[in-house]
Amino acid sequence: MSKAENRAGASRLTRIIVVRSVRDPRKGFLKAGAAVFPCALGRSGIKVDKREGDGGTPRAKLPLRRLFFRGDRLPRPASLLPARQIGPRDAWCDDMADRRYNRLIDRPPGEAEERLARADHLYDIIVELGWNDAPVRRGRGSAIFWHLARPGFTPTAGCVAVEGHVFAKVLPRLARACTLVVR
Repeated sequence: MSKAENRAGASRLTRIIVVRSVRDPRKGFLKAGAAVFPCALGRSGIKVDKREGDGGTPRAKLPLRRLFFRGDRLPRPASLLPARQIGPRDAWCDDMADRRYNRLIDRPPGEAEERLARADHLYDIIVELGWNDAPVRRGRGSAIFWHLARPGFTPTAGCVAVEGHVFAKVLPRLARACTLVVR
């Protein structure tokens, strides 16, 4: 490894911190190193006891599992995270009765699931957060992502959402084993 590569690896971010705003519990701030960015949180704010459908962002230390992106809309983002292009059949199972609950699944377009190939741009970039996945417990919540925010940072269903330029700045700086800490 060259000295330049070693320095780059030493400066990689191993932790991102998310805190809620004191003015609106559905909004917050994402801190990546010395940089701080506004973010949207779940419609119920940050929840200690996260449940499926409660609209809460879980208060937890969440490993960044992998990066998904819309290859038909943008090039592969620069990142050390494992990356996968979103396909038209990609969905996330949020059905508690399904054995594939809280997993990426192959689903024909039109069937009710958490579709990853959306008409809007919220899921053009998604980082899968390690919530309720080791092991999966039914009803504890599914599809907790770090994704793109709506204009005005309107609340999410429980995810953390930022503007696109934040991903461009932060993703290249992340270590492979980075965590997002929601406080």
